[in-house]
Amino acid sequence: TLDRSSAASDVYKRQELGIAAALSGDKRMQEAYRSGDPYLRFAQMAGAVPDNATKQTHPEERSAYKVCMLAVQYGMGGDSLAIQLGKTRYDANRLLRAHKDTFPDYWRWSSRILNQGFGNGKLETVFGWRRSVLADAKPASVGNFPVQGNGAEMLRLAIIKMHQNGIQVAAPVHDAVIVEGLVDRSSEIVTQTQKCMRQASEVILDGFYLDSDVKVTTYPNRYMDEERGAGFWNNVMKLTGRPECQYVV
Repeated sequence: TLDRSSAASDVYKRQELGIAAALSGDKRMQEAYRSGDPYLRFAQMAGAVPDNATKQTHPEERSAYKVCMLAVQYGMGGDSLAIQLGKTRYDANRLLRAHKDTFPDYWRWSSRILNQGFGNGKLETVFGWRRSVLADAKPASVGNFPVQGNGAEMLRLAIIKMHQNGIQVAAPVHDAVIVEGLVDRSSEIVTQTQKCMRQASEVILDGFYLDSDVKVTTYPNRYMDEERGAGFWNNVMKLTGRPECQYVV
């Protein structure tokens, strides 16, 4: 019944970074992922902060290395990274060099992906989902395909496993799922959902698994992305004459 229902949003933790670390076989990147804070760990590995640094003691350094780590996966160069950071091109290139020095296996793998894609005219995911690579394709898009494509494969497999285990999936959300169930079964449902997500990642990544986070919402509350979704939701409820359904922070 509605008055006993709950929804849980389960999301893969830093899915793209974890996939890149696993597929590239870069042990240092895998270590950074497993650390719980890969951006701070990257800064530590690069010697930018001491090994006992925390998010609280070195927020600026962590932020810069986070932007760099995310930018690399989208093929961002020094000029674009400098704009993102609000720093000079020299500073941006220094960060990129730190990434290359810290994660050399990742960069070798990334280069092989480009050579394979443009050389063979195609790339495939673990399950054979194919992308054609034309001569005028953007290298950044080609290089990012294994991460995005296998991320999609992972979520599809996870949802299949959820259905097989009787979990009611309400919606996929990029690297997450929203599932529904009775309040008195919420802990069981969350545990089973996360198990399905972990198993799916192990299949796609040949034994390397990704962690997941969960947020549980119980009726009459509703799941909401407070930062991006609340304003839009409230506008829709106002326009449809249902102000009582507006989200209150």
